[in-house]
Amino acid sequence: MFSTQEYIARRAGLKKLVGEGLILLTGNDEVGINFEDNIYPFRQDSTFLYFFGIQTFGLTAIIDLDNDEEIIFGDDPSIDHIVFSGPIESLQSQARKVGVSAVKSVSELSEYIGGAVSKGKKVHFLPPYRAEHSVKLSALLNVAIPELEEHSSVELIKAIVKLRTKKSAAEVLEIEKALNITVEMQYRAMEVAKPALKESDVFGEVSKIALAKGVGTSFPPIVTINGQILHNHYRGNELSEGDMLLCDCGGEVASGYAGDLTRTFPIAKKFSATQKAVYDIMYASYRTAVEMLRPGQLFLDVHLAAAEKIVEGLITLGLMKGDPKKAVAKGAHTMFFQCGLGHLLGLDVHDMENLGEQYVGYTDTLKKRTDFGFRSLRLGRALEEGMVLTVEPGIYFIPELIDLRKKEGKYLDFIDYEVLEKYRNFGGIRVEDVFLITSNGAQILGNRLPTSATEIEEFMISHKRL
Repeated sequence: MFSTQEYIARRAGLKKLVGEGLILLTGNDEVGINFEDNIYPFRQDSTFLYFFGIQTFGLTAIIDLDNDEEIIFGDDPSIDHIVFSGPIESLQSQARKVGVSAVKSVSELSEYIGGAVSKGKKVHFLPPYRAEHSVKLSALLNVAIPELEEHSSVELIKAIVKLRTKKSAAEVLEIEKALNITVEMQYRAMEVAKPALKESDVFGEVSKIALAKGVGTSFPPIVTINGQILHNHYRGNELSEGDMLLCDCGGEVASGYAGDLTRTFPIAKKFSATQKAVYDIMYASYRTAVEMLRPGQLFLDVHLAAAEKIVEGLITLGLMKGDPKKAVAKGAHTMFFQCGLGHLLGLDVHDMENLGEQYVGYTDTLKKRTDFGFRSLRLGRALEEGMVLTVEPGIYFIPELIDLRKKEGKYLDFIDYEVLEKYRNFGGIRVEDVFLITSNGAQILGNRLPTSATEIEEFMISHKRL
């Protein structure tokens, strides 16, 4: 939890940007896995957490802009809950810590909202991403569930994006805590991975680091020898000497802030010549992107430059041909680089994604592209001082995509399919780090991890394998 004044200042900024009406923010509830009392780990809604900071389930907050009133609606736990889960600090006490004096029972919420609606006040709410949000909002606002998204407040979304995009010094410290846990997770993966283990063994070791810190992961770790499957959560493969292991993971700290780092490393102590050649191309793309990070720089252009660098490198291997700029303009690079270069990071690993990428990563004038290879680029807008974002270029050889594009006769001017066939079982690689945009450039966040192929090999050789 941050200082009381920080929460007060965040809500003051929100009030100023939205102006009038009623802001309704729903916290998360406990959710049963297979019956009511066997619950998933509780995670508070990130926007509720940003403005109100309370990690308790079953809460709703109101900011009445016209009457300058802030209220948290919720109930203290019943004796039945205390018997099974123990006592918790009273809601009144928790509310005072974030600068809110008014606390009311959940039973009073409907009447409060109904009174505001009857007076013609606009109720600003966010598009729901959980079923319990939809049910709650539908009942409170008398809006059918399928119609909630179209009735959600664009003014509120844009105000929240404006406030949450730039991280305060206190937020950056929390992100660095999460990243330093993530660095430990990555080192653990490199230390334990060896032939005859399964991906699930490494996954367990990586997850244990985060759990041992008393928090958890910001997303289920991706630990795979099939790096060409971008979000691969199958963990049943056995590791072999010639494999590379891709580990994409993140720790989450108690305040809710996320880490997210990726490394790809050889199960043997060194990359093969082919693996190193491809890795070096990907790393050159990473360096190109990092050197471009600064306020005012369009991230879409950073993505394009990183893609061109990949094409340049693949031309040297005979996989591609022609002019790199033209190849990227035609989308030929998407045979190898199908995803976006990076995303914002903060309270969410893909920060504020539930609010809509068109508002978070783009603007009214810069629209998100929908073509293959660009529709997963979550961030395209100009960078601003205080933003925290990832840079994660990759090179992926996807047999199914190769077969499809070859059958379609696509990119014949830029891709040598005969040479490409020799790489169809290569797999996929990526590297990912997190950066803070500063006044004149960018600063990498978190403790140091080996990044280049040479650094990774030096670590694998010098450190005892567990």
